[in-house]
Amino acid sequence: MDRTALSCFPRPRCAWIAVLVLLVMDLAGCATTSKKGNLHPGATLDRKMDIRAGGFRRSYRVHVPQAYTPDRHWPLVVILHGAFSTAREMEKHSRFSELADREGFIALYPNGMGIFGILQHWNAGHCCGKAARDQVDDVGFVIAALDEVRKLLNVDPRRIYAVGFSNGGMLVHRLAAEKPEVWAAVAPLAGSVGGRKDAKHPLWRIPDPAVPVSVLLMHGMLDEQIPYMGGSVGGKPGTREYLSAEESARFWARSDGCEAPPETREIMKGAVTLRTWKNCCNNTEVVLYTLKEWGHVWPGRPFTTEALEPGDPFLEFDAAEITWQFFKKHAR
Repeated sequence: MDRTALSCFPRPRCAWIAVLVLLVMDLAGCATTSKKGNLHPGATLDRKMDIRAGGFRRSYRVHVPQAYTPDRHWPLVVILHGAFSTAREMEKHSRFSELADREGFIALYPNGMGIFGILQHWNAGHCCGKAARDQVDDVGFVIAALDEVRKLLNVDPRRIYAVGFSNGGMLVHRLAAEKPEVWAAVAPLAGSVGGRKDAKHPLWRIPDPAVPVSVLLMHGMLDEQIPYMGGSVGGKPGTREYLSAEESARFWARSDGCEAPPETREIMKGAVTLRTWKNCCNNTEVVLYTLKEWGHVWPGRPFTTEALEPGDPFLEFDAAEITWQFFKKHAR
């Protein structure tokens, strides 16, 4: 498998579709309300909210674990897709719902701003697209979706987490910075704490959080969409720029008051470098997984087990499992 081939961003041949969609969005009216249905153990349900963006109601999917009973508190994980993906695709590719059934937590998949369920994306501050240009309040939307689910299900307020990929990972950075009191831990994958549209625009970076948050970062060194080393996309002047994965990790280490330098070790037969910042404030920690031969692809099944050659060190790599094991160690 070409680990740099899959991207959460549109191909150039799809550009005309994006232009058409944006034109339609300006003319769009109200969306039809879908049937809500009932939440019950083992089910995944689509729900719409009264919040709107681009003329359309915001929506999310929520998966209730099979063992759920309302007589006790349950952990909850918010899972954010990349641009231009969907909550449904993120659920399928990450397999977090399967993990939720096995481990016992609620999985919440918000949908980004889009039209008729396509080209959905997030305003992460410095990126991306119409959501950023229109200053869509995606932080407010995710928190509102979370609050709605908390009214419907018995959520443990001390064990709420967030994970996201690419544009979704960027929003996870922003959520943790702007609403740090909500999260016991977060995991931004293939994201960045800041960047800018091009060299003519000022650099935007997430604000310093008011309280420490445990953070797991994961990034491929072959990533061409959001370069691991930072800088412009593809090294081309005039293109979008990002802060590096290591700078993002250091931002959180500083914010959490962690001991420096981090502990470093090689895992996965040397295919992954793991850096861990310990002795942080309020028992938080920061970890960075550097995937040496990996591009802008969700680092887990089905892109590992089902797509790699026998003997590949990433064959059993599962980002969802690794992320959940990190989350399990932390409670607010």
